[in-house]
Amino acid sequence: MSTDVCPPFASFFGFAGVASAMIFSTIGAAFGTSKAGIGIAGLGTFKPELIMKSLIPVVMSGIIAVYGLVVSVLIAGSLSPTGDYPLFAGFIHLGAGLACGFTGLAAGYAIGHVGDACVRAYVYESKIFVSMVLILIFAEVLGLYGLIVALIMNTRATEATCS
Repeated sequence: MSTDVCPPFASFFGFAGVASAMIFSTIGAAFGTSKAGIGIAGLGTFKPELIMKSLIPVVMSGIIAVYGLVVSVLIAGSLSPTGDYPLFAGFIHLGAGLACGFTGLAAGYAIGHVGDACVRAYVYESKIFVSMVLILIFAEVLGLYGLIVALIMNTRATEATCS
């Protein structure tokens, strides 16, 4: 085992990737949920019968947090207290966590603003519903891109060895 390739602090970067994926994607999901929830509360005072259809932005925000959870669990599964953990794997896991976390943050921000505006507009014009769903899908895909990149990066980290 080479201490240059597998230093004892290498796992810090892996844990930082776990934390980054979970923390940032959850912040994005929380922001999207709260922002869209404010719009839904405003809608509910005028047309309570539209509340159930207007919950789509909240559900889509919650999915962003699931992306971070998946990446966090995968990275955490690669960490072992007894095994060797290369510095290369630590850096890749940090990058994967940041990729998933920051795209989740951006997607949650977009979903929240679009959800709030579209739900408020839905009170006055029901034709906006399809447009709202399409825009929300495009905002959600931002988080999905981060998940895909993180999964690809994670597979590269498993190839690293301490030799």
